[in-house]
Amino acid sequence: MASEPRVDSEVGPLRAVLLHRPGNELKRLTPRNNDQLLFDSIPWVDRAQQEHDAFADVLRGRGVEVLLLADVLRAALEDDRAHTAGVHAAVDERHLGQTLADSLRSYLSGVDAGTLAEVLTGGLTFEELPAAEGASLVRKMHRPHDFAIDPLPNLLFTRDSSVWIADRVAISSLAMPARRRETALFDLIYAYHPRFRRAARAYGAHSAPVEGGDVMLLAPGVLAVGVGERTTAAGAESLARSVFADDLAHTVLAVPIAQERATMHLDTVCTMVDRDAVVMYPLARDSLVAFTMRPAGDGSLNVSGPEPFLHAAAEAMGIEKLRVIDTGLDPVTAEREQWDDGNNTLALAPGVVVGYERNAETNARLEEAGLEVLPIAGSELGSGRGGPRCMSCPIARDPID
Repeated sequence: MASEPRVDSEVGPLRAVLLHRPGNELKRLTPRNNDQLLFDSIPWVDRAQQEHDAFADVLRGRGVEVLLLADVLRAALEDDRAHTAGVHAAVDERHLGQTLADSLRSYLSGVDAGTLAEVLTGGLTFEELPAAEGASLVRKMHRPHDFAIDPLPNLLFTRDSSVWIADRVAISSLAMPARRRETALFDLIYAYHPRFRRAARAYGAHSAPVEGGDVMLLAPGVLAVGVGERTTAAGAESLARSVFADDLAHTVLAVPIAQERATMHLDTVCTMVDRDAVVMYPLARDSLVAFTMRPAGDGSLNVSGPEPFLHAAAEAMGIEKLRVIDTGLDPVTAEREQWDDGNNTLALAPGVVVGYERNAETNARLEEAGLEVLPIAGSELGSGRGGPRCMSCPIARDPID
């Protein structure tokens, strides 16, 4: 029996998760466009798929139901309303002009759900457009391999596009142009897939920028939200007001992080690995601070701080202190492993985490602290800067004991 969607923590036993197996969208990456599409290198797609399959098998081996985005999207698009929404989200009239846009919408409206799902994720080049009558300046002035519909290679990182908070889903408002169309895909998935039709929303997808990699459920009712390159202060405040209004949380910590590629999300700096423990980049241990937001009785916010993040988090969680496991005391090793997503672990249960095998120092320190580490290969999966947490959107977790 499928688990009902609900997530109250980062470490409760994982029951269901949404992943995206790398597909043709990664084959669209070239040295000419990889920066624009937010990848640091060109991945070997076949190997990335093998690594991802092994990751999914590790989860299934621990009793986790793995939902694959391509399957979920295709099922949602079987609904005529979702199909229409998908077509209109994909076709940008400002890019194509009205005539070509109308022609492409007409074509896509007639394709089946599987074909449309592939176009929505993998994009469409000008040479792949259906033949059209009449002259088109737009077609003539673009090269054959230019994109009429951009691919979405960052779908691999399903954590960023949506996050479950209790029994509601927050659809992210993504900051980077290369990722904004992901919002529309997840909007229609959660609106039209039979598994999620009854799910209420925790945050409006068109509100101020918030990305799921910045949102951590430290404990039931306690959220931490990174504010940096991808999530704005306005987004953190809007999310806080939303979860307070819906009685999903009593405390939200806004955590400023450096606005740079190496620390694009809070979960590149630290992740929860146990009920009372985080793995954390050493340089962030003493520098991270938090502004604490709590609801006021009149519907406004009480905002305090900043104060040290570890102290604010422990107080909000109702524990004496958070245990911290560093990614290495040697600064060079720590910096290398932070860049290679050593802090970006996925907890399958309290004290059981998945991490990239290449982060040997971090994994050793986690094991020394009494945790079980399930290592996976990530030589190609990590080329877009994301680890096991980035690549997974938990749909259902059991409560923490």
